[in-house]
Amino acid sequence: MDARAAADAHAATGAAAGASPHASAPSSESGSATRRGSAGAEGAEDEDTAGPVTAVTSAQAGGERRGKPMSPEGTGPAADPAGSHHERRIRSFQPRRSRVTASQAGALRRLWPTWGVDVDGLSRLDLDAFFGGLPVVLEIGFGMGEATARMAAADPETGILGCDVHTPGQGNLLGLAERNGLSNIRVANGDAIILLREMLAPGSLAGLRVFFPDPWPKKRHHKRRLIQPEFVALASSRLAPGALVHCATDWEPYAEQMLEVLSAEPALENLYADYAPRPEFRPFTKFEGQGLEKGHVVRDLMFRRRP
Repeated sequence: MDARAAADAHAATGAAAGASPHASAPSSESGSATRRGSAGAEGAEDEDTAGPVTAVTSAQAGGERRGKPMSPEGTGPAADPAGSHHERRIRSFQPRRSRVTASQAGALRRLWPTWGVDVDGLSRLDLDAFFGGLPVVLEIGFGMGEATARMAAADPETGILGCDVHTPGQGNLLGLAERNGLSNIRVANGDAIILLREMLAPGSLAGLRVFFPDPWPKKRHHKRRLIQPEFVALASSRLAPGALVHCATDWEPYAEQMLEVLSAEPALENLYADYAPRPEFRPFTKFEGQGLEKGHVVRDLMFRRRP
């Protein structure tokens, strides 16, 4: 995929959440074939680095959104949906606002009011209303969305909530969903940490996917990596029993960190002795191919939420 991910922090401890990274951002020095910027916090830099569905209502009741919030004028994703009402913290990505094509812009105009949600962190998102009762998997950092669309087509009974900040990718994924009649895709724009912590209920997710997050190879930047204990604790609290956590990376040192951190989370159990064999249901992407051409080893990790 072509964009980077984001999310983090422990649900029970806002302090821990505020201190943890959340995946995605370009790293020109990584040499990795991973995504180059994507879903995540719009927070501050740290000190050491400068078939259509029926529209759902955006009305709020009891502090919970019965559907999803509209962007200004309902025209598309907001530039900074969380604004300044959430804490500053280290982030694990750098959002990219590259050129949006006419096709992508048209998809955003047509589909954002019903298939998009701006992550403002102000109220709970009702996944049942948003997805028509489907079980929902959260994918953090979907890039241009090709692999996400293929997974949605292969499993129409599962909803996919893709979280990213890359506007062209958001438009591209929505266009793919429209052209292929994929009514099980929704797009979240903004900080995936805020989405997990403030807008998703405990036990509400049927799965979590983090494919090729930025490896942040420099040691002083490791704190920006998505897969950290605080992120895993938060994400685990949002998973239903039996939900699958599926991560993949082509950066071996990061794979080792992922394995260590995921294995240390008491709420999760590894489905394999260490790394998982590459599953057929995860689509092969051009970035994965580029990594393999460079001699990188792609690692998949698959853990399950304990009962």
